[in-house]
Amino acid sequence: MEQDAAKDNNSKQYLLDKRYLAMAAIWAQNSYCKRRQVGALLVKSKMIISDGYNGTPSGFENECEDADNVTKPYVLHAEANAITKVARSNNSSDGATLYVTSSPCIECAKLIIQAGIIRVVFSESYRVEDGIQLLRRAGIEVLQIP
Repeated sequence: MEQDAAKDNNSKQYLLDKRYLAMAAIWAQNSYCKRRQVGALLVKSKMIISDGYNGTPSGFENECEDADNVTKPYVLHAEANAITKVARSNNSSDGATLYVTSSPCIECAKLIIQAGIIRVVFSESYRVEDGIQLLRRAGIEVLQIP
């Protein structure tokens, strides 16, 4: 996975991948979550068609953790926010690339598959790899660029 990126460090696509990941990292700063901030961008034909960061649903308080610093069960992941946001627009995520600062969990991987996203590029590994394994099983290209 990382080896493939290393081979093409100077390719135009690799440079674009790095730039979009950097933008996703900046977007993550919009998150009100204290424990972990994650950002995501959906890109299709070199155009950003959606964005997202982890946080509470629209209309809820902007507090992701409870008094014990445990993430509230209704907090949305950045990938889910980007996918649901594009679903409300006139755009389609079919054939898009998802750039996300952390590798997707299993629940987000299911959404990615169903949304028709064909490529996932991430920077940090999540503690559990079942989401990445599911994406690969579905034939989705997965690339880590630390």
